[in-house]
Amino acid sequence: MDFTMTATCLLGVEGLVAEELRDMGAENVSAENARVFFEGDASILARANICSRFSERILIVLDRFFATTFEELYQQVKALPWSDYIGSKDNFPVKGFSIHSQLHSVPDCQKIIKKAVVDSLSEDYGIQWFDETGPVHQIQFSIMKDEVCVMLDTSGAALHKRGYRPQGNDAPIRETLAAAMCRLSRLKHYHTLYDPCCGSGTVLIEGAMLANHIAPGINRNFECDRWGLIPEKVWMAERERSHDMIKTDTDFCAFGSDIDPAAIELTMKNAKNAKVDKFITASIRDLRDFIPTTEKGTLVTNPPYGERMLDYRAAKAIYRAMGEKFISKYGWSYGIISPDEEFEKAFGRRADKRRKLYNGTIKCQYYMYFK
Repeated sequence: MDFTMTATCLLGVEGLVAEELRDMGAENVSAENARVFFEGDASILARANICSRFSERILIVLDRFFATTFEELYQQVKALPWSDYIGSKDNFPVKGFSIHSQLHSVPDCQKIIKKAVVDSLSEDYGIQWFDETGPVHQIQFSIMKDEVCVMLDTSGAALHKRGYRPQGNDAPIRETLAAAMCRLSRLKHYHTLYDPCCGSGTVLIEGAMLANHIAPGINRNFECDRWGLIPEKVWMAERERSHDMIKTDTDFCAFGSDIDPAAIELTMKNAKNAKVDKFITASIRDLRDFIPTTEKGTLVTNPPYGERMLDYRAAKAIYRAMGEKFISKYGWSYGIISPDEEFEKAFGRRADKRRKLYNGTIKCQYYMYFK
């Protein structure tokens, strides 16, 4: 069975998602704002959930159509083959959003779509009441400029929830964003990674997983596991494939530091949960005392900044300290994410490259220095 799917993602990483999906064997890959459409069979669906580092969710696209009235919305949703996916006992909540569309009331759209699905299932199953006590089939919709996209979420918990970080520090960076930063910095299996503001260790852990080809979803389950839609042998084959792809002979290592002793303890705890603690060394150290222990290195960091933990003046002082410590040197690259448009001025030199990314809802730039 082949599917049309979409991978949702943070703004700014669509290109990375598209690239990794093509590498997985997905077909007809096309990127839009905060999502990437693609096609594939059951193996690709399972593979995308298990292996995607940068996606937030993998959804089956049931249809895309234009609707400007509730009647049009109802009729086109009702015509979809809902009983191919949803059983008579299954739970099927509805959520979504509408942007720049005539059908602008999200609660009303939710009600219309729910009614359409209920009426469709009622005809197919010959029942009028649905207990919805079975597995969750989260229906999602988007309406943008009157184009409706109706989807089923196969992931359940968002894909950035790898399972190794039950708790973060005061300002954790999302796992998918940390992985994207490491990829943008071209981290390789023979590199040494540094993060002198390591917090709960997310950058270090994601870097270790990326460098060693450890699939981020290899140790978690997904909502569609319970649907019966994808044969268990497919899941087993894809998990086995992921295990076979893990590199076991890399020279990768990572060094993290933070001024907070609790952060160091949390970093190592999370690294152990992710089974990458053998690659990571973490120590208590002020950023101003940063001294690398290797001749070459790839530094990726998410420093505290005014909008989150520190006041604006303190953030500027950190950027100046970074500029003094992160000197231009052969074999070294530095990647720093910040929402401050004047970061380069405080840092002391212009970035060789910058990339717009979002840390949650905060618009940031990823400043890259490698020359």
